[in-house]
Amino acid sequence: MLFSEIPGHTETKELLLKSVQNRHVAHAQLFMGAEGSANLALALAYATYLNCENQPSHDACGTCAACSKMQKLVHPDVNFVMPVTSVKSKESLSQNFLTEWREFVRDNPYQSLNDWMQFIGAENKQGNISKDESRQLIRFSSLKAFEAEFKIILIWLPELLHPTAANALLKLLEEPPAQTIFLLVAQDSQRIIATILSRTQKVNIRSFSDEEVIRYLQEGHQVAETAAHQIANLADGNLMAAIKLSSELTNDYFSFFVQWMRHCYSNKFGEVVEMSDDFQKLGRENQKAFLHYSLNNLRRVMLYGVDEKLVPFIPPAELDFVSKFSKLIHPGNVSRLSEELNQAHYHIERNANSKIVFVDSSIQIAKFLKVK
Repeated sequence: MLFSEIPGHTETKELLLKSVQNRHVAHAQLFMGAEGSANLALALAYATYLNCENQPSHDACGTCAACSKMQKLVHPDVNFVMPVTSVKSKESLSQNFLTEWREFVRDNPYQSLNDWMQFIGAENKQGNISKDESRQLIRFSSLKAFEAEFKIILIWLPELLHPTAANALLKLLEEPPAQTIFLLVAQDSQRIIATILSRTQKVNIRSFSDEEVIRYLQEGHQVAETAAHQIANLADGNLMAAIKLSSELTNDYFSFFVQWMRHCYSNKFGEVVEMSDDFQKLGRENQKAFLHYSLNNLRRVMLYGVDEKLVPFIPPAELDFVSKFSKLIHPGNVSRLSEELNQAHYHIERNANSKIVFVDSSIQIAKFLKVK
């Protein structure tokens, strides 16, 4: 993985590059980011740069022997530990799933734990980093580097460490072997024992911005501009969610939302009933996605009304509506509008009649839009 392959995150990339160039590489680093963020991708790109044989100033060279091995995730001095479970004849040890791990990560480094568990055929089993992994951690640490300057141990989702494995890791962090770098890639720091947290240097990885998601979808997945904007609104910075939505989203949610709000504000309930037919045709998943989009759009409109600078980017085709609609959204009604949309989502998720849900919500929204 190269830094150039990761959308955006210029500030974090520069921080990581300078740490290597200035020889200030902490022996244990925690890449903390939400699901669907660039935490794993950045950790892999950092590992690639650490052992690059050329080390240009802006990225790993991508062509030396070390970079070539890292691109295939087969570098002998980079060890991986990840949550697994017993599958068929395989015991729950990371080393037994390296072939699957390499394929999984090379395909897409933004995937979730659930994606990984489904990929290895775990079905409904829970994944964790078992107590038997403690012996592997000690073995990895005791080995000398074969060919690189640093031996790297990358642990994906350390919050799922069994207490025995966590204690083994803690001892290694307290007395780190020479030239060994621990890269912990986590999503929930509250589930990591405090003594491990205190011995790591935290690298906070923000979620992807809407602009980064839009650019990635347009350039990497040939998604049309309008759809890319709507997907970014739905994805909330989760790039994997955006990728999945790009193959699922088949409707223009913005136009539907605009028409819905206008009918509600004008009390045109005959038109609302007609729209409920179209809403029903969306199907459950698209109905839920639309309501989620509506919630995000409501938040965006509210922020725009407070200060235009709080919404750094709005597609030109949507700006006029957002500007006008923001005059109707204020602290006196925004919480009630949000609650109504949440309730609609709740009922759709539980298989309520979608037409009835849509019409009932429309009546309530019409009332709340009139609140001064």
